[in-house]
Amino acid sequence: MTNYAFPKDFLWGGAIAANQAEGAYLEGGKGLSVVDLLPTGDKRRAIMKGDVPSLTPIEGEFYPSHEAIDFYHRYKEDIALFAEMGFKSLRVSIAWARIFPTGEEATPNEEGLQFYDNLFDELIKNGIEPVVTLAHFDVPVHLVEKYGSWRHRKLVGLFETYAKTVLERYKNKVKYWMTFNEINMLLHLPFLGAGLVFKKGDNVEQIKYQAAHHQLVASALAVKACHEIAPDAIIGCMLAAGSFYPFTCNPEDVYQGMEKDRESYFFIDVQSRGEYPGYAKRFFRDHNLDIVMEDGDAEILKNNTVDYIGFSYYSSRTTSTDPEINKNMTSGNVFGSVANPYLAKSEWGWTVDPLGMRITANQLHDRYQKPLFVVENGFGAHDEPQEDGSINDDYRIDYLKRHIAAMGEAIQDGVNILGYTCWGPIDIVSASSGEMRKRYGYIYVDRDNAGEGTLERSKKKSFNWYKTVIASDGTDLEG
Repeated sequence: MTNYAFPKDFLWGGAIAANQAEGAYLEGGKGLSVVDLLPTGDKRRAIMKGDVPSLTPIEGEFYPSHEAIDFYHRYKEDIALFAEMGFKSLRVSIAWARIFPTGEEATPNEEGLQFYDNLFDELIKNGIEPVVTLAHFDVPVHLVEKYGSWRHRKLVGLFETYAKTVLERYKNKVKYWMTFNEINMLLHLPFLGAGLVFKKGDNVEQIKYQAAHHQLVASALAVKACHEIAPDAIIGCMLAAGSFYPFTCNPEDVYQGMEKDRESYFFIDVQSRGEYPGYAKRFFRDHNLDIVMEDGDAEILKNNTVDYIGFSYYSSRTTSTDPEINKNMTSGNVFGSVANPYLAKSEWGWTVDPLGMRITANQLHDRYQKPLFVVENGFGAHDEPQEDGSINDDYRIDYLKRHIAAMGEAIQDGVNILGYTCWGPIDIVSASSGEMRKRYGYIYVDRDNAGEGTLERSKKKSFNWYKTVIASDGTDLEG
């Protein structure tokens, strides 16, 4: 394997989300958020799509976000481990409902603000740059009840208030911001991505794209606020990325692959270029979607484009127009993908495609000509501790090594990549399945799918491997 020389200021690190790590779901004045209504088990995916039986937790269901891995109380211990690995950055999110419990208080919750002050101080003390996402699947439930969440224009102003509040509070501590995590997830898991709940007879596409418009305007206003409040900071958007390959060279397959990619690029086209692309306008016409835009929206979008493109990459996807081929779909992939015969799959049905990382990075670079930031990449697997407590996760090391190498190739291709915050440097609750069994971390957390365990932390084999990678600035991927 070729060794790579990454830039000396490259932001090596890891990424977690408030709702998958913090726990303490109603502690410190926090309000209920949408992820607090996602149980484990068979109902989870339907709820994430918008079929929500209750806007309060149901007795007898297990909600893994309520305690998660208790990062809220244990963050100092965890940050010490990240510092031991040599992290230059940690991507975290702020829970909107910790700052404004219902989303529309006149004044923010000081206890919530202080928690993030303490968290950022601890990171900075350990030489770790905070990379902060404003909205990571965390709409306050009150806003779902009262307004129908992002389908209502009211949320634009409420989000702007929230963004301005935290930007002002942390302007001297945070240099790297992102607006919405995986904003394109709104189309695929609309309750998770945007707090959208549907009832029989709803025009689902109309509601989703109207909500998307509101999020895009809110994102642009957050960019504007960041540039005004913290002019030395930079703020980006965030895409759930991974190119769609046509299953064959049949032009029908190739065109469908382009259309599938555009479903996601649509959001970033607006956030990065500042206007709705022609293909989106045609899509609205062809599907009789009437997206309500207020006077001034076009100017807001045009004048407040993002500084960089953050993206997650776990796997590529494959698409076909052949009904017979489409019978062979992979399991577990939110976006839906035909099984690619050239690629291996994880236990959860995700294809393993390191070259796809390079392809995706180059495509984003060619399309936007802005700095990129790989803010999620990782391998979910079942880790089995040995009798002596050791965890030999060579499969994870292999996956990450090959993806970091692909990222190194992309940098040599001329792609400007700011950093790499791999997903789940410590085991956290899986967003898609709610499991703890699906682990990503270099650090094992003693907790199972039923919420049992000591929450004790321990190092896996990959811990020291990643420590070596960072110490060598990516020139030693063998560990």
